[in-house]
Amino acid sequence: MLTALQSAPLYTHFRHAAECNPGKLALVVGNVHYAYRDLLQEVDALADGLSSAGVEAGDPVGVLLPNCAEFVLLLLAGARLGVVIVPQSMGLAEDALISTFKAADVRHLVAWSGATAKLADLSLPQGGIRVVAGGAQAGWTPLQALIEAGKDQPKRAPMLQDELPYLMVLTSGSTGKPKPILLSQRTKLMRATAAAELYGVSADDVTLAATPLYHSLAQRLVLMPLISGGTSIVMAHFSPATWIAEVRRHGVTFSIAVSSQLRQILDVLIAGKETLPSLRCLVSSSALLDDATKARLLTHLPCEFHECYGASEIAIATNLSPGTNLSPGDALRKLGSVGTAIPGTDVLIIDENGLLVPPNTPGEIVCRTPMLFSGYYAQPAATEAAMWGHYFRTGDLGMMDSEGFLFFLGRIKDIIICGGINIYPKDIEDVIATHPSVKECAAIPLPDEQLGEVVGVVVAVHAPDAPPAPRDLQRLCMQRLGDFQQPRRFFIVSELPRNTMGKLDKPALRQAYSTGLYKE
Repeated sequence: MLTALQSAPLYTHFRHAAECNPGKLALVVGNVHYAYRDLLQEVDALADGLSSAGVEAGDPVGVLLPNCAEFVLLLLAGARLGVVIVPQSMGLAEDALISTFKAADVRHLVAWSGATAKLADLSLPQGGIRVVAGGAQAGWTPLQALIEAGKDQPKRAPMLQDELPYLMVLTSGSTGKPKPILLSQRTKLMRATAAAELYGVSADDVTLAATPLYHSLAQRLVLMPLISGGTSIVMAHFSPATWIAEVRRHGVTFSIAVSSQLRQILDVLIAGKETLPSLRCLVSSSALLDDATKARLLTHLPCEFHECYGASEIAIATNLSPGTNLSPGDALRKLGSVGTAIPGTDVLIIDENGLLVPPNTPGEIVCRTPMLFSGYYAQPAATEAAMWGHYFRTGDLGMMDSEGFLFFLGRIKDIIICGGINIYPKDIEDVIATHPSVKECAAIPLPDEQLGEVVGVVVAVHAPDAPPAPRDLQRLCMQRLGDFQQPRRFFIVSELPRNTMGKLDKPALRQAYSTGLYKE
């Protein structure tokens, strides 16, 4: 495990793993394979090349890369240098990218050749450099040239404190002011260590990452094996068939996948009557996995299955090291729960007045953890507003039962308020999801002159040419829901919109249907 070097920065752990296992396979990204000795050499050379080009500890480095080996090299080289990695999605529009990078005071840029045009209008401070990977671009320094320069001019690794900021995770900037979340090397190390201990991950494991590397989840699935001597497999792009093939090809033993990925993977496995014998442990993350899919998964896959809940700031839902964990022993008994608080973490439920609520009462989820973020960069008021004492206010709705099991009910802003009554979308979605024709669904508020809001449900179906009749869905709701929860309108679609992490994009649904952009 990592206890012997617990106080050292991330790079020290990686170097120790490489020196103990020089010939072992460390990293696979597509057709690119690295043994530990070769990966260490490339990381050191990139760090030295960046240093010679003027990159210093504390410099924010904007990163716009797909899932590629260069991204992993940069994560590790950045840890050695002590820079602040500021990764963003390549799918963002130009204005949103520039907005987020400006909010982070980015000094240097590393971008994929096909994405450099989006950053042409972003000015850098004096001494800032632009580095390109995946091809040449005029005015940009090739990343490979920095590696070659670093091999010719090796430098001594600087001594760094583990509290030095390491990652700055930003909101997209497409709506409102971006909130740059600062995470230190110590926090990233603690999150990786906590996940490894929770799921029993060791140097013997082969770990698969299938989400974008700009996101904390994939970063964890890369750093966790590479600082402990395991093997990291990174997928360039996700598809259920490719995910299954990668598990089989590399003997993958551990992975964390988002719930939408697991639904697709499970459908392919069941259709092909396949199992994955190499898998030792599988974790569902990001969005809540519906009860029906969870039950099917527990029945079909023989491995350990966990579900976790969290948030970027507390390292626990969308960006994730767990704050709560649902263990295999409790999964069937507490099917709708996301588990209990992990060791060292305290989870509570408070009402709108900031008072603790009794068991089985909905309220806002707050969490206290040693893995808390370092605040929002240059936004002290936003940081203070996000806290309830020493607890982080997640903005999520939840309910805790008398045994301490947390039930996630959605985002506070997703509540539908009909005639002054709070309606929780998950209660409606769980009922409609039981219809055999329904692939997934989302309950959203629709404006109403008399009641303020009423319930609308967007339903994605398995066979768009043979959708269920709205009256059948209404009958199902009438049988199992209260009068105040009854949907007023159903919208049948083939797919629900998702963000780059594969997570349901409810804000897009609310905006589209409340303004009439979509039709039945």
